[in-house]
Amino acid sequence: MMRLAPAVRLLKAPLGGWVVPKAHISAKPARTPTSPMEQAIGLSVLFLGFLIPAGWVLYHLESYKKSSIA
Repeated sequence: MMRLAPAVRLLKAPLGGWVVPKAHISAKPARTPTSPMEQAIGLSVLFLGFLIPAGWVLYHLESYKKSSIA
């Protein structure tokens, strides 16, 4: 039991020292509003980032099925 006590102290030490930084959240409106063009570009990039890889996989699905069987 004497050897177990230092090991338990070593395991407990890192758990006691967690410091979580405070989030900087503001309820104020943005200093410079986002223009409709910037919003459209941002949404387009976001959607294309998800749709292009999904479309690629769906387009090549048959070849993926054939290569997994062989």
